[in-house]
Amino acid sequence: MNSRRIVIDPVTRIEGHAKISVLLDEAGRVAEARFHVTEFRGFEKFCEGRLFWEMPAITARICGICPVSHLIASAKAGDAILAVEIPPAAERLRRLLHLAQLVQSHALSFFHLSSPDLLLGFDAPPTERNLFGLIAHHPEVARAGIRLRQYGQTIIELLGGRRIHPTWVVPGGVATPLLPAVRQQLLAAWPQALEDARTGLDAFKRVLDAHAEEAAIFGTSPALFAGLVDTAGRVEYYEGRLRIVGPDGEAVAEGLDPTRYQDYLGEATEPWSYLKFPYYRPYGYPDGAYRVGPLARLNVAAACGTPRADAELTEYRQRTGRVALSAFYYHYARLIEIVHALEQIGRLLDDPAILDRDVRARAGRNRHVGVGVAEAPRGTLYHHYEVDDDGRLVRVNLIIATGQNNLAMNRAVAQVAAHYITGDDVREGVLNRLEAAIRAFDPCLSCSTHAVGAMPLVVDIVGADGRLVRRVRRDPAATSR
Repeated sequence: MNSRRIVIDPVTRIEGHAKISVLLDEAGRVAEARFHVTEFRGFEKFCEGRLFWEMPAITARICGICPVSHLIASAKAGDAILAVEIPPAAERLRRLLHLAQLVQSHALSFFHLSSPDLLLGFDAPPTERNLFGLIAHHPEVARAGIRLRQYGQTIIELLGGRRIHPTWVVPGGVATPLLPAVRQQLLAAWPQALEDARTGLDAFKRVLDAHAEEAAIFGTSPALFAGLVDTAGRVEYYEGRLRIVGPDGEAVAEGLDPTRYQDYLGEATEPWSYLKFPYYRPYGYPDGAYRVGPLARLNVAAACGTPRADAELTEYRQRTGRVALSAFYYHYARLIEIVHALEQIGRLLDDPAILDRDVRARAGRNRHVGVGVAEAPRGTLYHHYEVDDDGRLVRVNLIIATGQNNLAMNRAVAQVAAHYITGDDVREGVLNRLEAAIRAFDPCLSCSTHAVGAMPLVVDIVGADGRLVRRVRRDPAATSR
């Protein structure tokens, strides 16, 4: 069959390195589209032989954007190996750190990476469709985003000792208690953070109607959704049971123990990506594909559990329906989660028990297996360790949130490509929408590679015989002339 291939390499304004390829058939229609993750980290293998005590600090290095999520999941796996119950104050402090991670990560995703598309338009010139364009046209939104991310990072720094890769969370609890002066400092800055979250949410809602087309095609395929909920069915980030719902909102499974994930989750691989493809085992692969993250959490939960976030959730569901299918609404869900996280941060800081100085349970290895699970900003995160008698790792399995969205991201790319592409006439705005469909999921592929402005982008259309038919190049320097 004669076919042509369009390649977007790299995908920009995401964390990590990836490319998109679109295969056209003889008639110029989209036959297939794939999201390739082109880097390999290998933490599961090279952590073997290390002591489980070291794992929180090691796995926090997986990413510079969401190190706290790995810190939390890893320390919880360590708690299980110690077979201890951590002190109540330690759990409160872990939750506080984890919520701060969610605020700063979500703020980065919406304000810095995606809002230029949403507030300036997907077809705006690439020279303007970036953070500097946002500062020029919407300075109040840009300032709110910078302050909001700074608030989350300040909490992480004051608790964990540094903004990136803190090592303060340890198996058994946390390393040090919270000082009263730090608590007061964080409480003093809290009202401004909540106001900044409101600024972002209001700005998004003002332009929502202008993006009805994108909302209709950014990955609206029916899917399963998974996330942790508490005993009342509310959104839960630190503990809870796993709930899986179908596209109609009906529960497929609930009350699942997330530490027994192997009973119901499988992991598939494909030869064209380094990212794994987890799936709901009873449905098989690929029918058991499911989504995680902000959109999934709001889909599976009955409520958030805080007043401002629940009011926003009610309005959200009036716009999207009980279950939001479109990946475009990840942005909306992300902003509601920022409000929810800030409300929980306020509650935790108001509780005097958070200052208790008993923050660590001490023990030796009491089990050979430990599984730690938490809701990272991008979705449910699993750390599974098996150790020998000395506590050295003999097996490590990590299920990262982005991997769980892998099939959904591929389907979103295919849907957007099929809607916009016919033949080799590929406009810059179409390339941007293909990337934006991926950005909506906020994938965290490894560390932090953030393009400021338009990254150089080349789309090659190649014949089945390997001959280059046409090359479309996005060159920021040329565009600015």
